[in-house]
Amino acid sequence: MNIDNIVRAYKSTVVYGRYVTADDLEVLYTELSSDFKVKTVGVSVLDKAIKSVEIGSGKTRILMWSQMHGNEATTTKAVVDLLHFLNSNEPLADSFKADFTLLIVPVLNPDGAEMYTRVNANQVDLNRDSVDLTQPESRCIRFLFDQFKPDYAFNLHDQRTIFAAGKTANPAAISFLAPSYNETREVNPCRLEAMLLIAAMNQELQKYLPNSIGRFDDGFNLNCIGDCFQSLGVPTILFEAGHFNGDYERENTRREVFRSLLTVLTKITAKTHRNLIINDYLVIPENEKTFRDVLFTNVRSIGDDSDKKDWVWVQYSEVLKDKMVSFVPTIVAVNQKDGLQAHLIIDAPVRWKVVASDINELIDRNLLDLIDLESLSVNELLKK
Repeated sequence: MNIDNIVRAYKSTVVYGRYVTADDLEVLYTELSSDFKVKTVGVSVLDKAIKSVEIGSGKTRILMWSQMHGNEATTTKAVVDLLHFLNSNEPLADSFKADFTLLIVPVLNPDGAEMYTRVNANQVDLNRDSVDLTQPESRCIRFLFDQFKPDYAFNLHDQRTIFAAGKTANPAAISFLAPSYNETREVNPCRLEAMLLIAAMNQELQKYLPNSIGRFDDGFNLNCIGDCFQSLGVPTILFEAGHFNGDYERENTRREVFRSLLTVLTKITAKTHRNLIINDYLVIPENEKTFRDVLFTNVRSIGDDSDKKDWVWVQYSEVLKDKMVSFVPTIVAVNQKDGLQAHLIIDAPVRWKVVASDINELIDRNLLDLIDLESLSVNELLKK
């Protein structure tokens, strides 16, 4: 079975959508065979268990972790799919288990996952705590790193809908980064290995995501876990799950992250990535922050009989309510016509209640809820 068939056949039904908690994965753990070692490796600020899953007996050791930011669950879903696949008797699954020892932390920040926040329960961004290690979750992943001694590290995240793949009109469906290991952003053998693996993934993914793959900025910050681990001599890859048009539940992106994981494991085994050169990595365009969720191009103020048409740009805020993520519209720009593009453009005539000179006035007057536009609801917009 080839990789494309695997990603379609082994999508787990255990998790779905944007809201994924550590508790949701308990069903998965009961389904895994005795070959899998599921352990509690730490506790969160609120005493929730941080669990790891170890599988395989190979000499190449890979540490991967997801939901360091609690509201970034797409890569967790892809990890669940990977574990579901490795629980099978597929030849490729058996090959991976023979070649690798995988140590996976599906949810590093269970408190943040439960509350659907980027930060942990102490309001600390764990991806800015890799030097001071002030938080129990940060100490947990560092302990695993030091004890496990991985040959590779995979840092799994989500990115916002604002990113384009370079200067294209395409959202960055997935972005990668081989983090810097020093201030001058030099390339040593460790970082080069990460770059070439990303280049190999990019070449494969272009078949499915043409011109929709981005590269994150490589500014150095030792407090970031990827930069920290790279500086400690372990090739580290940042995976950032991005946006497909209309896919706010990120189920399409989930599939492509799963494909990426299968691809990178295959490349490590075959070592074919070492036939590539650094420019194969550098040709991946750097992310541009040019996208907004919705653009209304034909907005007129109620009570204004002129022919003036406002352009109103909207970005969704993700709000957790009753264990469901709602997408709440917020006006982020008015009549800006250069430098932005939208995932959804609505040109139908609509009216809004506010006559305002600029976005600052809207913010000052706390008039950010736009969707009174002729009774259009957010859910209706998302279906378009």
